[in-house]
Amino acid sequence: MKLTRQESRDRRHRRVRVKVFGTSERPRLAVFRSNHHIYVQVIDDTKHQTLVAASTVEPDFKSADSSGATCDASVKIGQLIAERAVAKGIKKVVFDRGGYIYHGRVKALADAAREAGLDF
Repeated sequence: MKLTRQESRDRRHRRVRVKVFGTSERPRLAVFRSNHHIYVQVIDDTKHQTLVAASTVEPDFKSADSSGATCDASVKIGQLIAERAVAKGIKKVVFDRGGYIYHGRVKALADAAREAGLDF
């Protein structure tokens, strides 16, 4: 039986989540990528709490850029999430790519977040 693209991503994501767990000292940077937008959260899994979030659907972002489905948009969101996290005192995170291949928009977001001050 051949798996659908979504089922394959879910399997990869479950495999990654077995190893990746966000703590108070080192929360999880979780990425979700849709066809039109990209969403990022910094999550403390011990408290089941989202500490910081950013996405391309935010009103500030929508007025500045026309599309949220580009590498340029991912770079901006990566910088934004890093600025918000550093402002809250979060410097170290673990990266949860959400079952997506580390390439394209996911890689652009991760590189931008690293350059803006996050350590992972």
